[in-house]
Amino acid sequence: MKYYWSLIIEYLKNYMKSRLTYRADFWVEVVSDLLFQATNLIFIFVVFMHTDNLGGWSQSEVLFVYGYFMVPFGVFNCFVNMWGFGERYIVKGEMDRVMTRPAHNLFQIMLENVDPPALVGSLVGVIIMIASGAQMSMVFEWWYIPGLIIMTLSSVAIYTGIYTMLTSLSFYSDAPTGIIPLMYNIQGYGRYPVTIYNRTLQVLLTWIIPFAFVGVYPASLFLERSEMRMMALLTPVMGAIFLTLGLLAWNHGVRRYRGAGS
Repeated sequence: MKYYWSLIIEYLKNYMKSRLTYRADFWVEVVSDLLFQATNLIFIFVVFMHTDNLGGWSQSEVLFVYGYFMVPFGVFNCFVNMWGFGERYIVKGEMDRVMTRPAHNLFQIMLENVDPPALVGSLVGVIIMIASGAQMSMVFEWWYIPGLIIMTLSSVAIYTGIYTMLTSLSFYSDAPTGIIPLMYNIQGYGRYPVTIYNRTLQVLLTWIIPFAFVGVYPASLFLERSEMRMMALLTPVMGAIFLTLGLLAWNHGVRRYRGAGS
């Protein structure tokens, strides 16, 4: 464990050195991410200009769910950024270099693609949760902080499991499948209360591609929505299940890998 922590520190140091050389790129990335999140917030405000509630959820509740969604999403984008894995590591053969090192290959790949500016989105998400909670006169409870940490880590585990499974497909084919961009669009449904969708989508987002567990279900625990309490408490379980499935799929793909050109 000490060895892996030292690797994290060294990779972050190298990242900061490279970013300090091109500071403008760092801030451009931060600003562009904030503008993207701002458009989603504007959409929510526009919707509530035409209605008082959305499927039984008030504007403040929907904003709270969206704020929570941003927290694990930012952490995931920071530490599990595997976009372009197939092109870089399989087609160009960089996986061979990774396989010759003692640290776990998936851990190395995650550190090589770490993106700290994404954490700004998590910070904004916390601010939105605080602001919307204040509008609802929420009383701060002692378990909110540890609860948020547990739920965030569980949601990140779900993200990691799903995208690790999809990324592992690169070990079987170097052709762009388009699945990951499609999944990226589907995860956007987790920004809003799942009850506003039809029954088919609710089942899909809960049990098959569980993006409801990265948004509305864990957020409902803090909103004290009693009808979703049991689903909220299932978030750590879903995180453990999908993270395990993702690692199994990844390890199977790595065992199949025979080097560049295979």
